[in-house]
Amino acid sequence: MPIQQTFRRKIFYYFIAVFLLFTVAIMLFQLQREKNYKTSQLENTLRNVTEVAHNYIEHYNLMETQNFSSADTLKVLIPQDNIRLTIIDRRGIVLYDSFVYEYKKMENHFERPEVQKALFGGEGANIRHSATTGTDFYYYARSYDDYFVRAAMVYDVNVENFLKAERLFIFFIIAIFLVIWLVINELTKRLSISITKLKDFAIKAGKNEPINEEEGKFPDNELGEIGSQIVKIYNNLHEANNSIALEKDRLANHMNILNEGIGFFTPQKKKMLVNSNFIQFVSIISDTMTISAENFFTIPEFEKINKFLEKNLHKDTEFQSNELPQIEFTIHKDDSYFKLMCIVFADKSFEILITDITRPEKRRLLKQQLTSNIAHELKTPLASIKGYIETLMSNPNIDKEKQQYFIERASKQAERLHLLLNDISLLNNIEDAGELFEIKPVYIKNIVSDVVENLESRMAAKNMKCKLDIDKDVVVNGNDSLLSSVFQNLLENSINYAGENVKIEIRNYLEDTKFHYFSYSDTGRGIPEEHLNRIFERFYRIDSGRTRELGGTGLGLSIVRNAIQLHKGNISARNKPEGGIEFLFSLAKQ
Repeated sequence: MPIQQTFRRKIFYYFIAVFLLFTVAIMLFQLQREKNYKTSQLENTLRNVTEVAHNYIEHYNLMETQNFSSADTLKVLIPQDNIRLTIIDRRGIVLYDSFVYEYKKMENHFERPEVQKALFGGEGANIRHSATTGTDFYYYARSYDDYFVRAAMVYDVNVENFLKAERLFIFFIIAIFLVIWLVINELTKRLSISITKLKDFAIKAGKNEPINEEEGKFPDNELGEIGSQIVKIYNNLHEANNSIALEKDRLANHMNILNEGIGFFTPQKKKMLVNSNFIQFVSIISDTMTISAENFFTIPEFEKINKFLEKNLHKDTEFQSNELPQIEFTIHKDDSYFKLMCIVFADKSFEILITDITRPEKRRLLKQQLTSNIAHELKTPLASIKGYIETLMSNPNIDKEKQQYFIERASKQAERLHLLLNDISLLNNIEDAGELFEIKPVYIKNIVSDVVENLESRMAAKNMKCKLDIDKDVVVNGNDSLLSSVFQNLLENSINYAGENVKIEIRNYLEDTKFHYFSYSDTGRGIPEEHLNRIFERFYRIDSGRTRELGGTGLGLSIVRNAIQLHKGNISARNKPEGGIEFLFSLAKQ
């Protein structure tokens, strides 16, 4: 049923109910008022009758003569035929009754209600049924010195005129009702339009649907004005919510592409927004793969953040925007390093930021180690050069052969120092400024052929043979200079440490959609198994004395690994069962 009809019908029913109650109340009041008025008129008539009877008794001294039969004369004096007159002495004996012929045989009337009222109040009235005559009377009694005079009228109120008056009154009420109903009908019609529109608005608002301009128009009244304002507020809130939802999605998308783990929480430590990295980093730190954002606060590694939050979330003081409390510390887990930062905002919500600093931290530690190693590695050639020069300077008369020997040794150490500095510079450039190297399509066979040709004389001196099994159309996306360093360092490593009569093989043994896979192997001495996992470390030497004698810097394989990683590949080393070493590595196609 439409709300308009329901509302109007309810208003009508309520009005009818109230009107009927009002009409009944008015009619009862009017009836009672009419009754009281007629009763008052009746009592005045009966009072006059009792007074006339009293005057007659006193005038003719009936109490002494006891000639009450003469009281029948009073019937002539009383104009109404239906008025009954009774005289009763103080003991209740009936002395005269105009309606009863044998009144002397009537029972004692002392206990009659109207007589009792007159006895104690001077006068009294009562409506009751007469046992003597069998008729209802309205009795009125009055007390005098030696007797009571009672006048009664048959209780037969003529209501015809009264009913005519009441019928007129009802017609008048009905006429007023019809006029008021028309007015209420018009008012409810207008109100129902506003209420119907408000109902339609409420349904759409419950579904979070927008309200168009036509639906937002209301009748020109107070309720319509309220409805218009509600719709306006709702539309503003709807737009604001849409903007907030859009910003939230934008923020969530932005958070998901960040490298950091970010989590926003309520003052009750309930999750508001977290990204995938936050869950991942927390799982790594806690060694639990099923961790959730809320369980963050139960992990022992984050106890420092819990203590910080307990200290700041229960403060009564307000935080200034430029003085927000925050804490920052680092967690070391296995081979990973994480920096944690927690900031509490003015509303006591807070943010936790987890940053994976493994790479820069390891780089810092490696640089620290590298600095120490460089200082150590530079001491030997510098000390040698300084020693030779000091010897020459302190012995100007030394023979030419000795002079030549010292000069050659100093030159050799200077060359070694030059190579060391070049390798250090190259390694730092790969690690710190890899993006500066020009990347372009490179034909690998051309690179390897040039390297082999440059080292051909050194390999011939040790009777080494190199076999290439790489198609000429194999192309990788890389830097030709760095790729040349990769193969040159591998070949020089074989030349310096593999021994003589060694066979070297470089082949492209596999490819997929993303990578070319290469193998570099020789048939030399190989590398002891206990050293295999560390050969790519900076300045790591299997035999440091032998390496220095052969002119190695200790950075060759480290340069190889970092150069391959810069090309999005990986490298590993293994000893071959038949003898020798094999390096397996990949290079990205694009």
